[in-house]
Amino acid sequence: MKNYLGRIVLLVEDYEKASKFYEENFGFKKIFDVTTDVGQRFLHLGGDTSDNFGIWFIKADSKEQKGQIGRQTNGQPTMVIYTTSLNELFEKLKKNKVEIKVAPVNTPEFKFFHCLDLYGNEIVVVEIAE
Repeated sequence: MKNYLGRIVLLVEDYEKASKFYEENFGFKKIFDVTTDVGQRFLHLGGDTSDNFGIWFIKADSKEQKGQIGRQTNGQPTMVIYTTSLNELFEKLKKNKVEIKVAPVNTPEFKFFHCLDLYGNEIVVVEIAE
């Protein structure tokens, strides 16, 4: 038996804006995008298609759900994104005016910084030393 992580679920206000943010800033691609005959959309983004992990966007419909956009983890990080070039990604995000919450920290084992997505979800970006 093999078990693995599939998707992290994010509540969003707008599918296209959320998709554009992650595509432009992290290079993610649409790996699944289907709208059912009753209008329910399933939009998943991810990196390498051989990796099953990704982000599943769900549009917030109710007032309660809309109030949770950007707050699903109550002030804690929502996800960790690994990169092979932290400095390059940091400069790209700064250029794209992505809000940086924690400036880059370098240790012998890893480097990291924290940023916020378009809804305020906190993302930890990490590069592991080789």
